Amino acid sequence: MKIEKGIKMLLVSSYPPRECGIATFTNDIVNALDVVFGDTLPVEVCALQNREQDFQYPEEVSYVLPVDSLVHYRLVAEKINERNDIGLVCIQHEFGLFRGDYGDHILSFILALNKPIVTVFHTVLPNPDEKRKKVVYALTDLSDKVVILTKKSKEILANHYNCPPSKCIIIPHGNHTVLWEQKKVLKNKYGFRDRVVLSTFGLISENKGIENVLCALPKIVAQHPEVIYLVIGKTHPEVIKREGEKYRNLLTAIVKKLGLENNVIFVNEYLQLDQLLEFLTLSEIYLFSSKDPNQTVSGTFAYAMSSGCAVISTPIPHAVESLGNGNGILLKSFDNPDEFKEAILYLIENEEQRIAMGKNAFSMARATNWENIAIQYRLLFDQLTNREDDLRFNFPPIKLDHIKKLTTDFGILQFSKFSQPDPESGYTLDDNARALINMVLYNKAFPDKENLKLANTYLNFIEGIQQHDGWFDNYKDYNKKLTKQNEEVNLEDANGRALWSLGTVISHRQNLPLDMICQAVKCWDKAIKKIDNFKSPRAIAYALKGLYHYHEMYEDGEIKKHIENLADELLRHYKINSAENWCWYEDYMTYANNVLPEAMMYSYLVTKNPKYKKIAVITFDFLLSHYFMKGQLKVISNRGWFKKQNERIFYGEQPIEVATTIIALDLFYEVTQNKKYKDQLKLAFIWFLGNNHLKQIMYNPENGASYDGLEDKHININQGAESTLCFFKARLIMEKYTEKPSNPIKISKTKSLIT
Repeated sequence: MKIEKGIKMLLVSSYPPRECGIATFTNDIVNALDVVFGDTLPVEVCALQNREQDFQYPEEVSYVLPVDSLVHYRLVAEKINERNDIGLVCIQHEFGLFRGDYGDHILSFILALNKPIVTVFHTVLPNPDEKRKKVVYALTDLSDKVVILTKKSKEILANHYNCPPSKCIIIPHGNHTVLWEQKKVLKNKYGFRDRVVLSTFGLISENKGIENVLCALPKIVAQHPEVIYLVIGKTHPEVIKREGEKYRNLLTAIVKKLGLENNVIFVNEYLQLDQLLEFLTLSEIYLFSSKDPNQTVSGTFAYAMSSGCAVISTPIPHAVESLGNGNGILLKSFDNPDEFKEAILYLIENEEQRIAMGKNAFSMARATNWENIAIQYRLLFDQLTNREDDLRFNFPPIKLDHIKKLTTDFGILQFSKFSQPDPESGYTLDDNARALINMVLYNKAFPDKENLKLANTYLNFIEGIQQHDGWFDNYKDYNKKLTKQNEEVNLEDANGRALWSLGTVISHRQNLPLDMICQAVKCWDKAIKKIDNFKSPRAIAYALKGLYHYHEMYEDGEIKKHIENLADELLRHYKINSAENWCWYEDYMTYANNVLPEAMMYSYLVTKNPKYKKIAVITFDFLLSHYFMKGQLKVISNRGWFKKQNERIFYGEQPIEVATTIIALDLFYEVTQNKKYKDQLKLAFIWFLGNNHLKQIMYNPENGASYDGLEDKHININQGAESTLCFFKARLIMEKYTEKPSNPIKISKTKSLIT
């Protein structure tokens, strides 16, 4: 069927301010869809509640369904049917949310709807009796698609409820992004600096099994009195209704009986998300102690892994599928304090393994952060609504956070371990030149003293690593000493990049302090004497970019002559290496390939020589023909270069190649006004936003960094200077290309996107 633009997804679920795990889950989906897609996928909510409840809902809640009134199921469904702008109804299903036998009142709602329906099963119980089996079978049969959160749930639906596997889609529980380096900071903030922090969180009920952890603690505390156990969360509202604080009182009595008052803290609050994530981030060990073998999935478990905790868990399906390969410790049973005692002691006494488990869990969890989960729901939405309009992403805000963190008073550090700057990696001219260019351009768009301070730091580094004869070294260690790498690596490309950065500074003399311009000119005048030494095509290309920018400000005949000489050298490379089916400057493609045709185009802009423009367009179009495939950008792999006579290797994509593609596309569109370059530019940028083969974001939404690499099955979530600076530059360019309904960005859709 034809679906109009601006159609919405309606989520049927409990919803905040109701205190409920499903409510939190749904709110996280709503927020993530808004962050990733904005008004390209509007979302509304139909909130579930009892008639006696009266919540003040946020504006996205358009309907309220009283679940204890059977007539309202049909009435609300009919109101939804009247809406032409609702394209899909997504029902969050938990048996306790709906009334009737096994919650079968929801069937009245589904039968009355004439919209595509997705049902998300949060609990799938094995070995059902006939009544439960009929209810679940009806739900799956009436749904266009069924979402489950674990592989085990898919197996149970197929084997116990006769649900066709082809109808089932696994979309895991989402989690939030936190910064690894905050662990120590937060321990100090909350006064736990010298403590080993264990934690459990969630709405408290008897099924949590917290008493098993408490009973394990005395022997642990006897050996390690520094242990502190945080039990975070209020008692579940439904439990309060039935039995009050009976279970919590039992737990406090156990604490008193076992003499654990100095080692156990009950945080009896429904915490705001920010504070909750802080408590989890500062925890070394997270204890998931559920006694319910039928609990399919746990949001608390997902949040703990994404916060970098070493997790000890009873064997619910979510844990069984997640705690492998050193991600945590999976217990064998559901009700055994001795198992908890042994596992906790092991992690306390083996700090390296504990930290390694936390890091492994932290890395693995990035694949399921809420932004990535939002992409999966969007793809499902498009599949079921036969959307004819293209998929567009929100641009994330420009953030300097990680760039600032990487920058010392000497320069920008080369690498990070996750988002933690790694001083041992030292400094490079390459990264400081990139950083200088970024800050000059950023300051032009958003003038600020702090931008100039950063730019001065990078310019000082460049001046300090220049030799007396004008040549630049590239590597210095954290102690500001030159390293042996300068003797072992060809430094031409770094020198070309230095000229590019200096030329950029000089060309922005109207936006920069005079002393910065004088400093850059001083370095330039020394470096330009070495320009005839460049032989590497990329070094030549970087130098040409610098010469172009210098010539923008000073139309110097000698500079123009240098441009002609270097451009002719690139042409010579092209004539030697090109062939009928290989329109390129070398017999292989490596990294930053786009800079070569880009430099040719800059040469044309100065000289107006048509052969430079002709070769620039031919070679750039040839490169792009290998980069854009089926609605996605797929750049050259760092696992192996693309050689003229060899098959190309895929995966192992890095942000530098994506960013240089965007930079070159921006130039070619400005010069030629050919719309295809503008469209490809936008398509290239959303590689960072999730339009890649993993369908995962390639940036850290917390700090504005970029992850280091897109591999075949995972993302390298280290956030080094090169990756972050390249993403920053690309994002800055995209400020010129704001999304409009008439200029959508297309994303490839195949069945393999949702598994």
